[in-house]
Amino acid sequence: MVTSPVKTLSLEEFLQLPETKPASEYIEGEIIQKHKPQGHHSTIQVDLTEAINAVVKKQRIARAYTELRCIFGGRAIVPDITVFAWQRIPIDEQGNVANIFNLAPDWMIEILSPDQNQTKVTGKILHALNHGSQMGWLIDPETESVLVYPPQQQPQLLEEETAILPTPELVKDLQLKVGDIFAWLKHQ
Repeated sequence: MVTSPVKTLSLEEFLQLPETKPASEYIEGEIIQKHKPQGHHSTIQVDLTEAINAVVKKQRIARAYTELRCIFGGRAIVPDITVFAWQRIPIDEQGNVANIFNLAPDWMIEILSPDQNQTKVTGKILHALNHGSQMGWLIDPETESVLVYPPQQQPQLLEEETAILPTPELVKDLQLKVGDIFAWLKHQ
């Protein structure tokens, strides 16, 4: 992430700024621009979002989103993937999905990019857990591992291809192994 040398702004002032590409986040008074997505990151992000939605969207259990700005706990973050229980998805006056999500996701997934600060990404996941998220994942394509963060429990590092990835209760029917995530990177 690239830190902008900008004077400290309030969250409200940050939210009035024009969008950037890639998106910028507001964390503890600091504006941090996300990394530009690369091949591994984008592949996992798209395929994992599709896999989650294939299990939960049609039954209206939950819905997965990519790069959705979530505003909660004094921060505005843009996780790589967020999953919201169906009944928690904000709706506008017309009955459409709202543009603004002023709540923590039920499940937050981050995919580590090369040269990205793992501590800052972990901090975002912990912030979400402290504000009601049911689970966080940190996927590291370089080491082919997944750090799973359940709330108020010690994180689990899963590296074995056959290890089944824990999921929050709302997506309990999603059965993925560590190897499934990284098999998406193979171009066959």
